[in-house]
Amino acid sequence: MTTHTLSTPDVDLAYDVHGPLPTADGRPPLLMVGQPMCADGFGSLAAQFPDRTVVTYDPRGLGRSVRKDGRVDHRPEVQAGDLHALVATLDAGPVDVFASSGGAVTALALVAAHPGDVRTLVAHEPPLIPVLPDAAAAERARAAVREAYEAKGSNAGMAAFIAMTSWQGEYTDAYFAQPQPDPAAFGMPTEDDGTRDDPLLSDRSWAVSSYHPDVAALAAAPTRVVIAMGEESAGTFTARTAVATAALLGQEATVFPSHHGGFMGGEYGYPGQPEAFAARLREVL
Repeated sequence: MTTHTLSTPDVDLAYDVHGPLPTADGRPPLLMVGQPMCADGFGSLAAQFPDRTVVTYDPRGLGRSVRKDGRVDHRPEVQAGDLHALVATLDAGPVDVFASSGGAVTALALVAAHPGDVRTLVAHEPPLIPVLPDAAAAERARAAVREAYEAKGSNAGMAAFIAMTSWQGEYTDAYFAQPQPDPAAFGMPTEDDGTRDDPLLSDRSWAVSSYHPDVAALAAAPTRVVIAMGEESAGTFTARTAVATAALLGQEATVFPSHHGGFMGGEYGYPGQPEAFAARLREVL
């Protein structure tokens, strides 16, 4: 693996190349994209592709990628511009892309704006609130996570986030009638850690979950777009957004093993099935 920095007027973008460039076999690089997760979350998955040149990166303002634009918000269109610059720098496009969560939203924005950059996109559980039939209720649930975070810090915010993302089906009155969950119920401390800038729990990434995919642009692109979901995610928020996004594109969501982070090993303490996940990804690609 080699680590590089792509410097633009707005950001110093850190990225890692696992394997040779140009690629050894003529196949395009496989770019792995997360948000707010950085490159380190893809270690287990990248290790399953020793025959492919894999590229991972830290989105602007996260991890090692230092912003120079004076902003703290995260917007998929802006991050898509960063990916476009990265693909150009690699000089090996169009690339294949596996994108997870908010990274899947960025990747959909990339294909819409720069369709020549991507050969195949596998967008795994993009959290797109506007595609849901209960979008207004989902926005209310998202706002409650931020309120818990603003009131009591990261542990309370994460407990609310877990409750939101593990809820089965639409956000009904029964969901909102629940008391805010106790962080201790999830094995977390109850004290306020003092932070209020978390990209997942604050409103800094609301533009990501508020993004509506450009269906016409995606349909017109030469890119093969695959919307995916984990089999263990069925019925939860990001599985429902995946199903709804796939329907907008005239397809059914492609099912992968495990859960929302099913491609990970022990990177974040909730391991999935990286070997089985990678085997499925190979089939889909």
